Amino acid sequence: MGARRRAGHLLRHVTLRQLQIFAAVARLGGFTRAAQSLHLTQPTVSMQVKKLSEALEAELFESGGKRLTLTLEGQKLLDAAGDIFDRLERLEDDMLEMSGEVKGNLRLAGVTTAKYFLPRLLGEFLKEHPKVEPLFSVTNRARVIERLRTGADDLIIMGRVPAELDVEAHAFLENELVVAAPASHPLRWRKGVPLARLAEARFLVREQGSGTRLAVDNLFAEHGLTVRPTMELGSSEAIKQAVLAGLGVSVLPLHNISRELKSGDLTVLDVAHFPLRRKWFAVHLKGKRLSLVAQTFLDFLTTEGARLLA
Repeated sequence: MGARRRAGHLLRHVTLRQLQIFAAVARLGGFTRAAQSLHLTQPTVSMQVKKLSEALEAELFESGGKRLTLTLEGQKLLDAAGDIFDRLERLEDDMLEMSGEVKGNLRLAGVTTAKYFLPRLLGEFLKEHPKVEPLFSVTNRARVIERLRTGADDLIIMGRVPAELDVEAHAFLENELVVAAPASHPLRWRKGVPLARLAEARFLVREQGSGTRLAVDNLFAEHGLTVRPTMELGSSEAIKQAVLAGLGVSVLPLHNISRELKSGDLTVLDVAHFPLRRKWFAVHLKGKRLSLVAQTFLDFLTTEGARLLA
């Protein structure tokens, strides 16, 4: 079959919906999970993938254990589907930009601690641009970096820019890391607590790989100290609740505990070398073309973000 004739055959027998379903199965590794994510029945998903396979005259998946894996033909199709979806998204962005109106989807992802301040900034942004539809995913650092690597979002909000990727990082907010303790802690009124004294306290830490954990470990290592954690927890919220319960002290972003400081439930200890001053960044892959919505939000973050959260 000639190339032109073959293309005509695919145009008649392959639909965008089939490609969307196929991409979901490939991404999630199974028909059932794809059906759930697309709000379809499992037989419908299986049937559409079968029709796609028949139209291409190729097997797209091979069974290997519990998770489906792509054949070589399936990977080629997934790459082509990604190109088609990307082009359609760019077309939609172009149409919106030509209208001059800031509207459409804004895809964001951030590390877990970003949830303490980004919703407020989004709320202020939406007051100015009510036709924007934000999609905000919060997850751990490893998954955020993977989303950044694949370009799944317009912007990534994070406190430590990954050195292993070629990215553009736009600082927009100070991120102060402080030593948080229960309001009744015996060191509450002491000034200039030595770092060595803090290392002896019951210390609660984030999991390995967390940006906050790395900053704390580096600080202690610089001064020849080692922290022996009393407890290791997977989120700043879990650590905050543990500190509130009197289980120990920890280093937390100041933004995370502002409400507890105002209520008097927590206090910030005056410890040598603290606060650690870092920044929050809006990050995207270098060379990535930002939509009008994404660029407008990025400009909003860099010009208004710090003032709104002061």
